Amino acid sequence: MNLKEPFVITISREIGSGGHTVGRILAKKLNTFYFDKYLIESLEKRFNLTVSGIEKLKGEKKNWLADLIHTIAPIPSANKLGVDQRYTQQFRMDVTTDDIYKAETEILKELTKEGSCVIAGRSGFYVLKDHPNHLNVFIIAPEENRIRRVMEKQGLTEESARALIKDIDQTRENYIQRYTGTSRYDARNYDLVLNADGHNEEELADIVLSYIQD
Repeated sequence: MNLKEPFVITISREIGSGGHTVGRILAKKLNTFYFDKYLIESLEKRFNLTVSGIEKLKGEKKNWLADLIHTIAPIPSANKLGVDQRYTQQFRMDVTTDDIYKAETEILKELTKEGSCVIAGRSGFYVLKDHPNHLNVFIIAPEENRIRRVMEKQGLTEESARALIKDIDQTRENYIQRYTGTSRYDARNYDLVLNADGHNEEELADIVLSYIQD
């Protein structure tokens, strides 16, 4: 991957692996945009972004996505490193999973046109596989590490954390298989697979940087 040209790094991760934080740190180190699921979902829900709605906006103005991002996350562009979960409080109940995937695909492709970025989740490894300058990263962690992290982050009992992880793992896998025809656990989908065991988020971000710069 060439850092001198517009690039995209996708971070896929298991819940409890710290991958979301790794993506944020990596984007900061690279001084580039960080887009996570909260921003994508917020765009979809607050602005009712379906595929037809996106096409309408694209026809009306060239920088429609940049304008919406500044509306929902008015952060200086040089430091636009993500959106807090509080921006996702408005929900739409009238859309199907198919609608969501199609809209997400359009949004992800448009985001890469804004310049270099790091994108967490949202099937980015598949949707952006044809980007000419991309890197796909998958971050995993031992089950017990994941359980401990989820317990700490969400204040859950071990039993509840274990059940939550199992449910989210299956939901994400079902979603990926349905819309991409592959498994999120297939290492062939990624350029770099990292085990978070024994590493903190800063160290993992540095490993990715070293891989890029070698």
